[in-house]
Amino acid sequence: FVAGQHAHRCRSERATRTTQGDLISADNDLLLGVPIGEKMSYLFGSHCSIAGGYYKAVQEAHDVGCNCVQLFTKNNNQWKAKPITEDEVARFRETLDRLKISHPLAHASYLINLASPVDELWNKSIDAMVVEWERAEQLGLLGVVVHPGAFVSSDADAGLLRIREALKQVHKRVHPKKSWLLLENTAGQGSCLGWNMEQLGFMLEESGKKLQVGVCIDTCHAHAAGYDLATTEGLKRLVAEATEFGVIDHVMAIHLNDSKREAGSRVDRHEHIGHGTITLDGMKRFIQHKAFKKLPMYLETEKEEAEDGRKWDVVNLETLRNLVK
Repeated sequence: FVAGQHAHRCRSERATRTTQGDLISADNDLLLGVPIGEKMSYLFGSHCSIAGGYYKAVQEAHDVGCNCVQLFTKNNNQWKAKPITEDEVARFRETLDRLKISHPLAHASYLINLASPVDELWNKSIDAMVVEWERAEQLGLLGVVVHPGAFVSSDADAGLLRIREALKQVHKRVHPKKSWLLLENTAGQGSCLGWNMEQLGFMLEESGKKLQVGVCIDTCHAHAAGYDLATTEGLKRLVAEATEFGVIDHVMAIHLNDSKREAGSRVDRHEHIGHGTITLDGMKRFIQHKAFKKLPMYLETEKEEAEDGRKWDVVNLETLRNLVK
């Protein structure tokens, strides 16, 4: 396993790192626009629709009570992308400023597979990732989140190396000034890579901050991958491994989702906050942990109405804010 070499290097450098658990670094404070040492309120948001215009996602986020927002910049199930006009950018930015919604973040297409062993799909994925990152730059977003990829018919070693090479090629073509590419941890379904901190650390080894590549942690995915967030021990293990493998100071965003399935199931099924196997206590421990409490956190749960007739985003946001009172 090629990441094993990375693990050995990380362990040898451990003495120079901060204590495990001291997760959030001064570098991340600066990246997120937070003055070092200054307290800030929690940043809770949701993934909102761009139907009708990019500014509509901002309006929706405001209407349900968010103070940050995630969106797609194009149809997430298609390769093609309609160009973004300057008028669309201007209205989007004006709406963010007027409604005081911060840390706008994009999610890349689910078609992208930077680990693909098939050259045609791998190259097409690189081209698509370039477009996604350029669109994030154009809109002035914090970054764009992407699932690293699946090795399919090859193996984990080969897939991890493909991802590392793809990240370098994408950065070389984009030359980003503001936005970051954020690798999202996965639940580990099938041959999906990035389900543990060792694999994410290996991906970051030749990119990381120098190439504006960071990480987005999804709570449902981490739980399903085997980091049992319903327990104190599971959270501690996530933190310890993220520290050991050089991931922790690259974490710039959180996807807040409970899990329909049990810890270690390797099945990615999001659930509303407190209605899944992470539980309210588990979610509370996670969001109050000093590693994550300063980071923008985005819901990716179903949008239907709850039993009381309110939108689920409203209910989930209320639940989260009650947890941190």
